[in-house]
Amino acid sequence: MFKRNTTPVEDASDPIPAVERITSVLGSGVIWHGSLDGSGGVRIEGAFEGQIALRGMLVIGETGRVTCENIRANSVIVAGAVRGNITTQKLEIRASGRVWGDVVTTAFVTEEGAFLRGKIRMEEAVELDLEPAPDSTPAEAALADSAAPAPDPEPPAEDPVVGTPSI
Repeated sequence: MFKRNTTPVEDASDPIPAVERITSVLGSGVIWHGSLDGSGGVRIEGAFEGQIALRGMLVIGETGRVTCENIRANSVIVAGAVRGNITTQKLEIRASGRVWGDVVTTAFVTEEGAFLRGKIRMEEAVELDLEPAPDSTPAEAALADSAAPAPDPEPPAEDPVVGTPSI
């Protein structure tokens, strides 16, 4: 009745994915106009207007306000306000979240009290059309170029008559 199970537990064939982490934060006092693209997790607590194409997680916090024609990210969590379309593999709208725009996703989660004005299109797979991640940032590439040793200058050509370098 209380016998211990002696059969070994088999490992799952699929490894457990690493928990996505927030690596960058746009604070509540910041207003940003421009483009946000790259890899990693980003949390927006301030105001953002522009384009977002992110390989990773995007979190719009309760104080976050985003205006974007089309947000593209692997996963999106909305606790603030978004005006624009969202294309993502997973969308979660929290109770305080507000979205005005159309959604294309493979997984959709919402809490009671969340607001969405737009269409939801569920797909088996979503193509985000994100550019491949760069090996380094432009600043890192410039730093690497400045740290590289300068090529050796060519030795002066010799004068064929005298056998001495010409000037």
